[in-house]
Amino acid sequence: MLGAAVGVLGRLIAPDRESMPVWCTIAVGIVAAFAGTGLAHLFGVASGSWSLWETGFQISIAALGVFLVAVCWPKRIVHRPRPPGSKPP
Repeated sequence: MLGAAVGVLGRLIAPDRESMPVWCTIAVGIVAAFAGTGLAHLFGVASGSWSLWETGFQISIAALGVFLVAVCWPKRIVHRPRPPGSKPP
């Protein structure tokens, strides 16, 4: 659940995120939650309970991850039907 929340926060921060599906945002958030916790432990700022530094690392990694995935994710193409009797371009 925390990973989904981190993914949503990262999605709010990162630009150009409209083309990414929600499931991908949640997946990036879960990975970012684990990576942020690992990074906090690596720097020695993680505690046994909630830590502002750990949460900051998680949200920062989620924003970066959402941004990178959104850039690489194919854009949605909306195909609008042509009116009857119109010629193709």
